[in-house]
Amino acid sequence: MMKIISQSEFARVWQTDINSYSKLSLIADMCRLNTLSAVKRAGSGHLGSSFSAMDIVVWLYYREMNVVKVGFDNPHRDIYFSSKGHDVPGLYAVLFSLGIISEELFLKLRCLGGLYGHPDVSNFGIEANSGSLGMGISKGRGMVWAKKHLKLSGRVFVMTGDGEFQEGQNYEALQGAAHLGQSQLTVILDHNKVQSDKPVKEITDLGDLETKFSSFGWHVERCDGNDFRALERTFAKIGRIKHRPKIIIADTIKGKGVSFMEHPYALKEKGTYKWHAGAPDDASYEAAFDELFQNINCKLTQFSLSQLVIKEVCDEEQPAQKKVSDEYVVKAYGKALVELAAERDDFVVLDADLAADCRLRDFEKKFPEKFIEVGIAEQDMVSMAGGLARQGILPIVNSFGAFLASRANEQIYTNTCEKSKIIYVCHYAGLIPAGPGRSHQCLRDISLFGALPDMTIIQPCNTWEIREALDYCVNQSHQSCMLRLNIGPSPRIIELPKEYIFTKGRGAVLTKGDDAILFAYGPVMLYEALLASEILAKERIKLKVVNMPWLNSVDTKWLKEVSAGITKIFVLEDHSPVGGLGDFLLNYLAVKKFGVVGLPACGRPDEVLKFHGLDGATLAARIYWGRE
Repeated sequence: MMKIISQSEFARVWQTDINSYSKLSLIADMCRLNTLSAVKRAGSGHLGSSFSAMDIVVWLYYREMNVVKVGFDNPHRDIYFSSKGHDVPGLYAVLFSLGIISEELFLKLRCLGGLYGHPDVSNFGIEANSGSLGMGISKGRGMVWAKKHLKLSGRVFVMTGDGEFQEGQNYEALQGAAHLGQSQLTVILDHNKVQSDKPVKEITDLGDLETKFSSFGWHVERCDGNDFRALERTFAKIGRIKHRPKIIIADTIKGKGVSFMEHPYALKEKGTYKWHAGAPDDASYEAAFDELFQNINCKLTQFSLSQLVIKEVCDEEQPAQKKVSDEYVVKAYGKALVELAAERDDFVVLDADLAADCRLRDFEKKFPEKFIEVGIAEQDMVSMAGGLARQGILPIVNSFGAFLASRANEQIYTNTCEKSKIIYVCHYAGLIPAGPGRSHQCLRDISLFGALPDMTIIQPCNTWEIREALDYCVNQSHQSCMLRLNIGPSPRIIELPKEYIFTKGRGAVLTKGDDAILFAYGPVMLYEALLASEILAKERIKLKVVNMPWLNSVDTKWLKEVSAGITKIFVLEDHSPVGGLGDFLLNYLAVKKFGVVGLPACGRPDEVLKFHGLDGATLAARIYWGRE
């Protein structure tokens, strides 16, 4: 049974005549308690960042900004949003405490029709989406420019993480904002000193932040971000600064408010921080809840106020989750990397602060000399990989697909133009898990990588196939490869035929049938495809399900054989319908496309068009005589 604090309790505390700092401290801990319950109910979320930033967010909405008073529809309102995005459960708790969002909505964190796991403007009160880190200051610059252009008052406050300052776009934004003298812009750096699961200094040390930011032309203040008196003094100071943007380095404690979640205590056991993401187990939830609850009641007693009233929230309406297997394709990938490293010494593994999620920790520990932690900097990582490849080293580059495929696409293209062999691993591929929201769901990477020349794209469906796929990429392929990996547990273990041999351009028939054929890939969608075949079998409709791991390579002879005599041909994408496997197979099943194949040539317009077979005379021959 989940327990929360209702909005009326927040109103009761706020209307008391105790001093402002004590009220704010109570409100912050009450919001922490609600954040804890919301994340536990959702089954995932980010507690460490939400707790470290909580006092700052409470200060902004309860004391600093005018938005609660004037309303979110007032163009002269102050604006706050988080660039790091992980702290959004805490922001939801603050918005709920003020009655800005309803209890019903607050309890639907990471649910369909509810609150997104990362900021999304479709949720009321959210001013900007988060995405690949480092975008927020630039968005804030745009908002400030628009306010000035439209002669609107109101300030813009942007929250960033400290690890986020490894991302290069931030420094472009710092430079531009200072150049324009955008004094309405204030950046607040939540300096809790821990990234996803390791200290910032161990990933990429940020150095002297005050000197660094000052050198860009910003006014810099530093304070204790978990102390309301310090926050009041600091915001008063920056309010007097004109003609320059401001940045507050707020020293905070990750996991603030729950002793066993607080940094540095929470790092002592294993050297990594375990409360960055995910929901606490039952015992940890109860312990954290009791600690917060008792601390709040202790403060209330000190001020002769009645004890906190807790509301129990029924979980009965939560739908039962489908059972899943204990197979993680990404775990098998990490294990296969370790095995390969024992055989070959000419490859290195690069990571962008996601080693735990990408299951690279074992490799990092066993082969530290072959592991490069770049931090939150996908573009730098990919270009670094290009330099490694030019010196004869094989780089294996890892990040979430939503960040790697798009943010670093230009760098990947440049590497491809150099004809360097690099293996790109897009983790967290596809639609599921969906709780974190669209910033993390990777649904365009096949199209982005598919447009690159000399690139083989593979998505394995089980642990055996990932070992085969990685072996192909490392030991057999002469060109660059992209691996797509689902990050969660496989809904079921996909059983492949015993006679199946992992061969480029060929898939595996999983069910027999001649009424229709369905091509799919990856454990998530193949599970749904097999489920569909079982449902249709009851209606005496025989659906042939084919696992097709090669997403931009096909053996045309095999394709004709496997689809022979079947007129209804379907493709189940774990990707946008545009640029996925379906579009690729369409080239061989129905439509002949003319376009630039391989790298574009350099020369006069007429000779380049002829070189690529796109001049009028060549097109006529290709169309009429079928010449190539």
